[in-house]
Amino acid sequence: MATSPSPNGGTTLFLAEALRGFRTTGAIAPSGRRLAAALAAPLRERGPGAWNVLEVGAGTGPVTRELMPLLGAGSRLDVVEANARFVARLRELTAGEADRVQVHHTLVEQLDTGRSYDVIVSGLPFTNFRPEQVDAIMSRYLELLHPGGALTYFAYTGTRTLRAAVSSRAESARHRAVEQVLAGYQDRHAARFTTVFANLPPARVWRLDSPPADG
Repeated sequence: MATSPSPNGGTTLFLAEALRGFRTTGAIAPSGRRLAAALAAPLRERGPGAWNVLEVGAGTGPVTRELMPLLGAGSRLDVVEANARFVARLRELTAGEADRVQVHHTLVEQLDTGRSYDVIVSGLPFTNFRPEQVDAIMSRYLELLHPGGALTYFAYTGTRTLRAAVSSRAESARHRAVEQVLAGYQDRHAARFTTVFANLPPARVWRLDSPPADG
């Protein structure tokens, strides 16, 4: 019987990739269990049922681990990751789940499964991207989100001051522009958030809900 890779191995890989390119990983450690649980909350709330779920920027799979036990009969989880080393790790993690989990080595802007999704979970490090990239990704999420569906994503708290101290003026301006793009989506979609303090670093989990088809 195939065994899942250990979480500790995932942490080692994540740290190695963070050292190789912090801009693409956007963190110094994988998402903690409580952060993963908060991101997966919309699926947990739905309970048993056949749900289409999309996870983007899965890294070494801490949120994937949280999502898989929540998949009911007939559910489908598409996992999107651009880092080839993380993709290999995710395929080990999801081995034996091919009937309901598929790992895609691509960008979400290029994903074409022909499905819309009841739940979308994003682990992308938005504050490391250009504003126009963030706008394109958020727009794509909303295109893929089924009416009545939910999108969750997160941002680390307390990092603005640190970034301002160590970043150039151009980087600080880019970061502010990204925050403005995200704030626009939050305002238009009446987003709400919860703060997960038991994470390194603490994080704010945002949730956007798509109006139901009849509303």
